[in-house]
Amino acid sequence: MSDINTIEKEALASIESAGDLGTLEDVRVAELGKKGRVSGLMKQLGGMNPEERKEMGPKLNALKTRVDEAIRTRKETLEAAALEAQLAREKVDLSLPPAPGPKAGALHPVMQVFEEIAAIFGDMGFAVAEGPDMEDDWHNFTALNFPEGHPARETHDTFFMKALEGDDAKVLRTHTSPVQIRTMMTQKPPIRIIAPGRVYRNDWDATHTPMFHQVEGLVIEKNTHMGHLKGCLIDFVKAFFEVDEVEARFRPHFFPFTEPSAEMDVKYTRKGETIEIGAGDSWMEILGSGMVHPNVLRNCGIDPKEYQGFAFGMGVDRLAMLKYGMPDLRPYFEADPQWTRHYGFAPWATPSVSGGLS
Repeated sequence: MSDINTIEKEALASIESAGDLGTLEDVRVAELGKKGRVSGLMKQLGGMNPEERKEMGPKLNALKTRVDEAIRTRKETLEAAALEAQLAREKVDLSLPPAPGPKAGALHPVMQVFEEIAAIFGDMGFAVAEGPDMEDDWHNFTALNFPEGHPARETHDTFFMKALEGDDAKVLRTHTSPVQIRTMMTQKPPIRIIAPGRVYRNDWDATHTPMFHQVEGLVIEKNTHMGHLKGCLIDFVKAFFEVDEVEARFRPHFFPFTEPSAEMDVKYTRKGETIEIGAGDSWMEILGSGMVHPNVLRNCGIDPKEYQGFAFGMGVDRLAMLKYGMPDLRPYFEADPQWTRHYGFAPWATPSVSGGLS
């Protein structure tokens, strides 16, 4: 009993005098650790006879409980004092002037490229058309000549929405082509539009994201042919990349909504980390295009014997990467102010074909 009383008195005094959490932890280890004094007394219970164990057991357990509770109480006190001291040190004087920094935000590169594309095609007589991000199956697939069972209709490519009761199933649009459909159904030819906006596909890597940006173009007129499409797109690439000459080729391809269809490649060369369009011997795919399929025209109430047209589509995010040397698509959507300041543009510098795009 004398050992118990002595240890308790000394332990409680050490706990009360601990001035910081580190010292308190040392006291805990010295008393309650594996080699601590209280733990040492508890180990002696195994060598006692039943009568001694019955008498000493409750007393040792009570000693351990009192020391443990004293440590917990002192720890709470020291933690509260440490927090108060930290708050006092980190107090902010709200009357001080703000730290110096950029006074204006920066225009995101994707928005800059949207503006550049709109300026170029606006100079060619194109208007801007928009539509909803959430579409029905007819506008997103059927009207565009996608057959049943096409891979784009599968869940591994497309985000399908749960249909409300009595409503048609919806999808997050996989392209801005539904804007073309809506335009052809509400406007009479001649039509000359671009359709910029967000689109959604089930992808995620350095060059693909679940949400990205696209611009599509549509021209519906009498006597329009493939030569008009090629000339329009070559002029666009020269203006966008701000080069005098571009060597391009159009490779046969397949799109359900155009016939014939073609992917446009341009020659380029790589200089270090940058890509120069219009020079070199390598070919790079830029966009997809083609003459509007007669079935699409019929679906929109336009007679394909009287009118024909061409359409094209390009990824805005990828064009921005090529022009401004951004290696990874994912930081576009990470909301990092430092990245935006590095790659961003002055918000008041509106692109124009005559005054310069970038």
